[in-house]
Amino acid sequence: MKQMTRRERLTAAINREPVDRVPYAVWRHFPAVDRSPAGLAQATLRFHDHYGSDFLKITPRGGYCVDAWGCVESEHVLPTGHRPCASCAIKSADDWKRIRPLDPASADGWVEQLETIVRLGFDRRIGDAPVLATVFSPLSIARKLSGDRLANDLRERPELVAGAVDAIGETVTRFNELALAEGIGGIFYSIQTASESVIDEATYARFGEPWDRRVLEAVRPRSFLTVVHCHGDRLMFDRLAHLPGQLWNWDDRVAGPPLAAGAAVAAGAVCGGLDQVGTLRDGTAEAAVTEAEDAIAQTAGRGLVVAPGCVLMTNTPDANVAAVVKALGGPLKPIPGLKSG
Repeated sequence: MKQMTRRERLTAAINREPVDRVPYAVWRHFPAVDRSPAGLAQATLRFHDHYGSDFLKITPRGGYCVDAWGCVESEHVLPTGHRPCASCAIKSADDWKRIRPLDPASADGWVEQLETIVRLGFDRRIGDAPVLATVFSPLSIARKLSGDRLANDLRERPELVAGAVDAIGETVTRFNELALAEGIGGIFYSIQTASESVIDEATYARFGEPWDRRVLEAVRPRSFLTVVHCHGDRLMFDRLAHLPGQLWNWDDRVAGPPLAAGAAVAAGAVCGGLDQVGTLRDGTAEAAVTEAEDAIAQTAGRGLVVAPGCVLMTNTPDANVAAVVKALGGPLKPIPGLKSG
């Protein structure tokens, strides 16, 4: 088979057609520089140039989408590279009334991510990889805004939360329009509330899924690649698998379901196979390659993008990721100092 471009390879995977090599992708936070659009853009480009992923995911600081509504990001960096909120915007149920639609072209955090996209400038190091903006679902953003009170407020004051989720959804939709206008190839859509560890299925179906469908349908005509990231454990996977996406990513090794089971219900391709903590960070290069080979065996190498179930830990050994890239036949360039930050 002739060598494919990254876009051809991803399209074939989505359609579950043969590929010249199984596509793969890795991504991580860059907490040392991610408060600077220029810093994040350059770190992302260097990382991508090293590992040569089939798509490039921009991974902003997690608080970008809640700053303008009043959340204050902690200085403490978790092993994932994420900083939790030190102070949430929603401290009482009445605070939901203050959540109004924002203009992402000028609102704190949102405009920062648009500037990062612009600063990437579709640099030569991107090659033919589609660039994806990380976008959190409206109900996931509501959870970021409110911390542990979301489930209770959905029960006790559903009308207030619903109004806020509508405002957030309008903001997310507008951000996607602006990002796509800048030439990105699609979105990495993170749903962090379709987990029974967070809320029950009926609540997600009422407050989360309608906006998820609306957001994903809106980007469908212009998004080359839409990744539905299903975050957490006890996932409502059958419901998530029927959202309008092309590629489904979740923590198949730890939270489940296994890749083969997910592929049986998802309409497009599956994205995973690598345990980002137990194997990529704490294991060996040989174990990482074995996981990649098992992912290929589960899917017969079709409809698959080999990837971690979520972000790489910031102290992930380069050798473990590099071994997977080499085993899959991907391009790998040495870059001194890659692991810093």
